[in-house]
Amino acid sequence: MKIRHKIWNSFGGRSFVILLLCVFFLLLGGCQTSAEPASQASSAGQDLFETNCVSCHTIGAGVLVGPDLESVLERRDREWLAEFIRIPDQIILSGDPIVLKMLDEFNNVEMPNLALTEADVEALLVFLESSGNVELVAEAPLPPGDIYRGEAIFSGGNVLEEGGTPCVACHTVGNIGFLGGGVLGPDLTKVYTRFGEAGLVGAIKNIVFPTMRGIYAEKELTDQEVADLLAYFATVDREGEEGTASGASLIFWGVGLLGAAALFGFMLLFWSQQKETLSDRLRKDAGIISRRRS
Repeated sequence: MKIRHKIWNSFGGRSFVILLLCVFFLLLGGCQTSAEPASQASSAGQDLFETNCVSCHTIGAGVLVGPDLESVLERRDREWLAEFIRIPDQIILSGDPIVLKMLDEFNNVEMPNLALTEADVEALLVFLESSGNVELVAEAPLPPGDIYRGEAIFSGGNVLEEGGTPCVACHTVGNIGFLGGGVLGPDLTKVYTRFGEAGLVGAIKNIVFPTMRGIYAEKELTDQEVADLLAYFATVDREGEEGTASGASLIFWGVGLLGAAALFGFMLLFWSQQKETLSDRLRKDAGIISRRRS
């Protein structure tokens, strides 16, 4: 069939029509490809949220340890929120008034620096912008916890089933012992009040704190161990007092300094009773050797 339209029959006309078709298909493809990355970013953001955020936050299910993040981008500036997610420790140190107000509202529980990249943060924001309520997976209830087993788990008396490090290596609680516990991590005496039961269970089962994450990688606590620790923390929260670790550190350094002073005193006493010094011995030995050679 021969096309007789005067535009098509001219070389310029045919070129123009072909160009229009090319532009149309390019725009159509661009719309499809632009939708796909947004969807992929939202999916990646959901994965990040479920891995790093669900211990402390919900979307539409209310306050947990931190605020409910439903419509958070309507309450907070997007750029500010991106910076806070990426470097929360630096924003806290800067004395940002919004952060200080949130700390006061949420029991001074600081958001940890999760070492997220800018791409990770953007994916999280895309997810928060596009998400509705996130359905929380209903977990089986924990078994009854035992306070004494929890104390033994904390102090290292009971070895964790997967071989994880006992809590006392980095933390202290209440009056756990004469020298207290570790000081690398915070005092956990009031952790039950600060996190709440649901938040504390989430923090133990889904560890997001950078220092702990490496230690407990592939060494998750069992439900029974979590329940025992929860029972122990609840009891210590009611009966214990914070600050034991600080007092224990003073005792430790005091004993160490007294021991060092005693050691130096013994060395001085022993040294003063020597009949000749080391240099005298060396000179004497050197004189004997020289006489032998002569």
